[in-house]
Amino acid sequence: MFSRTSRCIFTQARTYATKKNKLALRDNPDAVDVNEAVRILKAFEVGYPSHQIEAHVQCKIEKSTPLIRGTLVLPKNIKQEATILVFATGKKAEEAKAAGAQFVGGEEMIEKVQAGELKFDKCIATPQMFPQVTKIARILGPKGLMPTVKKGTVTDDIANTVRTSKGSFDFKADKHGVLHTGIAKMSFESADVEANLKAILEELRVFGKTNNLKSFIQNVVLSSTRGPGVVISGGPNL
Repeated sequence: MFSRTSRCIFTQARTYATKKNKLALRDNPDAVDVNEAVRILKAFEVGYPSHQIEAHVQCKIEKSTPLIRGTLVLPKNIKQEATILVFATGKKAEEAKAAGAQFVGGEEMIEKVQAGELKFDKCIATPQMFPQVTKIARILGPKGLMPTVKKGTVTDDIANTVRTSKGSFDFKADKHGVLHTGIAKMSFESADVEANLKAILEELRVFGKTNNLKSFIQNVVLSSTRGPGVVISGGPNL
């Protein structure tokens, strides 16, 4: 059996080793800044300007942590504007059309969704129309398109919500707390790539603070369609 002193020394050594391993993960000797990472990835993607630069962010989660997800408007958009469906009538319908919504209406739009006649990326409803929209919750829900108060898509502020939704970017991590998402095209400048990455990391920090998770962002890696994974130095603090 170990003596009390031996157990104490062993525990201290194990604690030191654990801290040393965590430090090694954070201070990866192969890590580079975003500018260099983009340069490396572009070298692998010569001739493929439409290929994406992807971010892989390891987040620290607990058993009680809800699924990591969010919506924001990136500094430089990476995709075409979303096709918006708005369930609204009267003045609110006019506001939706003026803001650029492609499909706007009441009961007739519900019938078209039931018939599978419409293709859209985002769905918004006024509080007055929402009870009727619940009739098609089984269609919209599994696709993540069902309007909800929590997501801000059941609202009377139709014009602003439509404008924001047209250029919004949605992200969602896997059940292990790792976010995998495209953040830029190969044709983007390094500054644009970094701006988009920072915007996403800031949203993740807000999520971490909301759920009382310290040191939430653990590791940040950039990759591309054909390129390797490149660890970003100081990624958690960008």
